[in-house]
Amino acid sequence: MMRELAARLRATSGALPPGPVPLATLAEAHGGAWQASLLVLLAAPCMLPIPGVGVVLSVGLALLGLMLLRPQQHHQLPARLGRLTLPREGATRSLALLARFYDGICRLTRPRMPALAGPHARWWLGPMTVVMAVLIFLPIPFGNLLPAVALMLAGVALAARDGR
Repeated sequence: MMRELAARLRATSGALPPGPVPLATLAEAHGGAWQASLLVLLAAPCMLPIPGVGVVLSVGLALLGLMLLRPQQHHQLPARLGRLTLPREGATRSLALLARFYDGICRLTRPRMPALAGPHARWWLGPMTVVMAVLIFLPIPFGNLLPAVALMLAGVALAARDGR
């Protein structure tokens, strides 16, 4: 599962059209794992001790958590968000970075306990994401690390369909 996702991301990064790339195109490259990748991408910089990063990215994490609370929106990127664009170079770099990340992490993950990782068991993901975003938002010295790690692990488990 993770190797297929990494290969799909790598192939998409090499085949992006010239010019700005809409976020909808990047979400299509992820298939159903775009929420997982977004969790990883938003949580990873929060682990760094850079002032202000957690405050800004926690807003995005909270919005993602609120979106995950709505069951009908689990599979599609909101149209307004999908119309936003990234420069081609940034999109290519992001897809290649995620492909390398998923290649490296695939040795540790595998699909297990699908009842805990399936679409009907995601009721916990939205509230957990909102709570962790609030913890990241709070100005606690080094307080971003554990919530960011928890969100990254949830994102990796979600992408791998790993219920542990």
